[in-house]
Amino acid sequence: MFATEGAAIASMDERTIVVTGAASGIGAATVAALAAVGARVIAADLAWDDTQPLPDRVERVTLDVSDARQWAELAERLRSPRPARRVDGLVNAAGITRRARLHDVSADDFQQAFAVNAVGPALGIQALAPLMSDGASIVNVGSAAGVMAHYGIAYGASKWALRGITKTAAMELGPRGIRVNLVSPGFIETPMTRSAPDAFRDVNVDATPLGRTGQVGEVAAVIVQLLSPDASFVTGAELAVDGGLTGHGGGLIIARALEGG
Repeated sequence: MFATEGAAIASMDERTIVVTGAASGIGAATVAALAAVGARVIAADLAWDDTQPLPDRVERVTLDVSDARQWAELAERLRSPRPARRVDGLVNAAGITRRARLHDVSADDFQQAFAVNAVGPALGIQALAPLMSDGASIVNVGSAAGVMAHYGIAYGASKWALRGITKTAAMELGPRGIRVNLVSPGFIETPMTRSAPDAFRDVNVDATPLGRTGQVGEVAAVIVQLLSPDASFVTGAELAVDGGLTGHGGGLIIARALEGG
């Protein structure tokens, strides 16, 4: 699936991509990576720092991804020029965490996590797919928490839901030549993970075969490849960018226990 650097640069030139959660973390890294390979980027986030510089070819917009009306307004904004601006891709990177466990999770925890992490991407796909044509690509940013048990039950459940949304969207948009895929990061160094307890970080590193945390640029690089025509026959896929965290299914613990045995 992965192309050479030169091929990736050529293939993304002049393509218009909408990225949510663009003010920080994986979203911001994706904006920078796309701009670097020639894409035009609509960078969307709920809260912007007005002093925050943006790369050339990037347009900043304010968007609450959980609000269908705001998605409709963004679609109309892109549609209003004549001819309408074609959308070649969408990256649903906006996300929030809720760390309550089963014994103390509330209905509000579930509602907020699902509104941003699952409903938001679905609304975005619904609003922008009509502006897409054959060759467009959508990438949803999931989580390792969406493929295994996770102590933050509402967050994990919302990322499990996003997997289903991705599969259904890939099925329904496939006949139009629009691809939909999921990238599932492990422990990546972001503002969100920096707020986690040290013990959570330590145990994730210990459970990751590569033995380290990931960087936002490593996730962004995979997202850019999935957006590119170089991945033209990849849809409905789930790609882990987690250093092997979810790949061993507990086998790493067994292997370590048996070392020297």
